[in-house]
Amino acid sequence: MRYLFAALLFSALLSGCASTPPNPNGTWINQAAIDAAVEGGNLREALLAYGPNLEWQIDSPRQQASFSNGFERGEGTFELQADGHLQVNFYGDDQESLSLNNRELIQAQSATWPEQRFVRAPAAPDPLAPLGSSFEKALYSAYLSGTWLIKEGLGERGLVVFQADGSVQGLPGTERYALCLAGDCAAMSGELDSIWLQLGEQGQSWLFEREGHQLRVFTALNRAQVDEMPDYYKGQQRWLLEQR
Repeated sequence: MRYLFAALLFSALLSGCASTPPNPNGTWINQAAIDAAVEGGNLREALLAYGPNLEWQIDSPRQQASFSNGFERGEGTFELQADGHLQVNFYGDDQESLSLNNRELIQAQSATWPEQRFVRAPAAPDPLAPLGSSFEKALYSAYLSGTWLIKEGLGERGLVVFQADGSVQGLPGTERYALCLAGDCAAMSGELDSIWLQLGEQGQSWLFEREGHQLRVFTALNRAQVDEMPDYYKGQQRWLLEQR
């Protein structure tokens, strides 16, 4: 009996020391793009420099992997390679390689994308939340955090709070907002950053500049013809907000 107990103990110690492979299951966001946007101010530059992909969702039980770049999504299945990498296969023979390094999910450089790095989302997304919403919430929380004072413009001296869920309080004529991340809205504004402001069912695009603790919002004027995609440029400044 004593020898049997020793054997069982030794087996338990061995199993406890054995390393288990890291589990990539869950939601991963491009925190580097968020940090760069907060530090530098220009959102489009940060997304282009550290993107274009903003979020990955890995479903290990189903061997499925999906990504969002803020405009479109890609869905594929993955296979675990001998070196521990995940080979993600998409429709049309497209492939991406993912790997875990400490607390980062790394998307390897490919013919389509540069190397990109992701960290786990701070909270699990709602099961019904669309792909990309975890990145969007983290971006909104960091980029527009705190309370903003209206220094100039309608509602001067009032306080504005941008919420992570896309709601906003204190900005006259506005109850919802959305930052442009990619797609048509980015093509329309070019190198400029744009934001959608909405009240009820009515809304429109505005251009903005964020520098340090100041946020300037401008009217978006369109230089395109009626039958062309809008081509926005800065008009009159509508608001100057200062982060407190």
